[in-house]
Amino acid sequence: MKKLLMAAMLMLLAVFAVACGTDEKTKADEETAAKELTIKHELGETKVKQNPEKVVVFDFGTLDTLQALGLSNNVAGLPKQSLPKYLNDFAADKYADLGGLKEPDFEKINEAAPDLNIISGRQSDSYDKFSDIAPTIYQGVDAKDYMKSFQTNVNTIASIFGKEDKAKKQLDAIDKQVADVKASVPEGKTGLILLANDGKMSAYGPGSRFGLIHDVLGVTPADPNIEASTHGQSVSSEYIAEKNPDYIYVVDRGAAVGGESSAKSVVENELVKKTNAYKNDHIVYLNPEYWYLSGGGLESVAEMVKEVGDSLK
Repeated sequence: MKKLLMAAMLMLLAVFAVACGTDEKTKADEETAAKELTIKHELGETKVKQNPEKVVVFDFGTLDTLQALGLSNNVAGLPKQSLPKYLNDFAADKYADLGGLKEPDFEKINEAAPDLNIISGRQSDSYDKFSDIAPTIYQGVDAKDYMKSFQTNVNTIASIFGKEDKAKKQLDAIDKQVADVKASVPEGKTGLILLANDGKMSAYGPGSRFGLIHDVLGVTPADPNIEASTHGQSVSSEYIAEKNPDYIYVVDRGAAVGGESSAKSVVENELVKKTNAYKNDHIVYLNPEYWYLSGGGLESVAEMVKEVGDSLK
C-alpha cells in the first residue's frame, strides 16, 4: 500500500513539474515576444529583437552612434574600406571585413550570422539581399529634414539597445550646440558649399546632403536656387566669383575616400581669390570624414556643427 501511495505521489510531482516547465516556457516565450520591436523605416517595417548581440553595420553614421552609446561590442562586422580614422577601433580583427560600402560581400555577411543588419543610401538597392540574411533596417539621413531624421535614427538605435537616457543626453547637448551656432551667424553674410572632386567643383545648397549649414545652422546661401541633388550642381570659378560668398565651405571627396587631396589647388584660383571669402580668410576646409562618409552619427553631427561654429568666430 505504501509503495502504491509513493508511486502516486511521484506521478503527481512529475505532472506538476511538467506543468510548471510548460508555464515557464510560455512565460519565457511571452517575454521574448515582448522584447521584439517593429521598426518603421524608409524601406519598410522590420521586426527586431531588443539587444541583438551581432550587428552588421553598413552606415558609418550609425557605427559612430553605436560607439558613442557604448555598443561597439555588439558590432559583428562592417565594410572597412574608407573607414574614417576616428572610427579606427573597428579596423580590429575581431570585426569582420564585409566588403565595400557599395559592394557588400554577402557571402561574408552570411558567415557573420548577424542578428541585425543596418544599411543606408549606398546599399538601399540591396535591401532584399540583406533581409534574406537577417532583419534589416534602413538608417539614411533625409537631407530635406536633416535633424529630425538624424534624431529618429539615434532614437531607433537607443530603443533597440535600451540606451534612451544616454542618447537623450547627447541629443540635448547637440540641440544646444545648434542653437548657439545659429545665434552666432552674422547678419547679411552668405555662404557657399563646394564639393571638390577630381579637379572639378560642385555646389550644394539648401535641402542638399550638406545643406544643414543653411537649413539647420542658418547660414544664408549665396545662391538659394542651387538644385538639390546627390552629386550637386556643377559650377565654375566664374560662378563662384559672381556669387561672391562671404564664406566658402569645402568638402574634399578625394581625401575622404583615400585618394589625393587636391581641393585647395582646385578651389583657390585667381578668380576665387577675388571673393570676400578668400580676402577674409573664410574658405573653410571641412573634415571630409564627417561630412562625406559618416554624417548622421552622434559624434559626427556634433563635430560638423562645431566646425561651422568655429568658422564664424
